[in-house]
Amino acid sequence: MGFWTKLSAGIDRVNQVLGSIASIMILLSCVVSATNALLRYGLDISNNWPLELQWYLFSAAVMLGASYTLKRNEHVRVDLIYSHLSDRGRLWIDLFGLACFLMPACLLFAWLSWTSLFYPSWLVTEGSMNSGGLARYPIKFIVPFGFFMLSLQGVSEIIKRIGALNGEIVLPAEDLHYEKPMQ
Repeated sequence: MGFWTKLSAGIDRVNQVLGSIASIMILLSCVVSATNALLRYGLDISNNWPLELQWYLFSAAVMLGASYTLKRNEHVRVDLIYSHLSDRGRLWIDLFGLACFLMPACLLFAWLSWTSLFYPSWLVTEGSMNSGGLARYPIKFIVPFGFFMLSLQGVSEIIKRIGALNGEIVLPAEDLHYEKPMQ
């Protein structure tokens, strides 16, 4: 599994960086929001681009943070039988879910958002309809890119699960540990 393990580690590193960038974007979104509120209500200075920048940053953080969340195994699960399975059973459930649900959905969403959201916007260099607004096509690129990165992280997780099932790699404890939600 040498090549596959290296590929998985490379994907993990890229998504680790994207997760860090997403964290910074959340902070910047808060700073832009607070500054805009101070200027708007304190000094009666108003412009549309800070509002748009705020939601661009937050949207990008969500799309880039999804693959990082999957990498850290902190995504949402539907717990019907998962908590009652052995570690090996959980690996099989993860593998099935990744291959049959996550990958097809992410690749479909990446393709659809590229062809019907980003590309048409890029062709006309779409801008905001608001006075003083920002260009729209850059943020629209984040949607297919985010789904593509989530599918790449899915590939990494599939590689890790197959390696763990074959006994070739040992997943970190946090990848196998599952805490049943309290209800």
